[in-house]
Amino acid sequence: MERAIHHGTSPYEAMYGFCRAVRMGDTVWVAGTAPVPPPGEPVPTGAHAQMLRCGDIIEDALHELGATVADVVRTRMYITDAGDADEVGTAHREIFGTASPVATMVVVAALLDPLWRVEVEVEAVIGSP
Repeated sequence: MERAIHHGTSPYEAMYGFCRAVRMGDTVWVAGTAPVPPPGEPVPTGAHAQMLRCGDIIEDALHELGATVADVVRTRMYITDAGDADEVGTAHREIFGTASPVATMVVVAALLDPLWRVEVEVEAVIGSP
């Protein structure tokens, strides 16, 4: 089985030796994706905006490996404040609602960058109904 990888624009990928996403067969795994802004832009403010930024990065990775958001079967959301759950959940529905994946949301003490309020992992199976 051939392995395809996608590198995003996060500086942490090169620093820590990982890629944004891997495809093997019809399965795609997307690494923990934080709201890393495009070069020269600030981190989005607010949990909803940050989740949407994570979604943009994830959608790009999926697309590069031949998948779409409709193929997503599993998401894991890590948030730093339980008070952000509704904002993150609403954005999750906006991004992944048509796929209706199984999902987990966990409150954690912190993420790598103190400005980040959310980080998301995704698994997709290409051709999922």
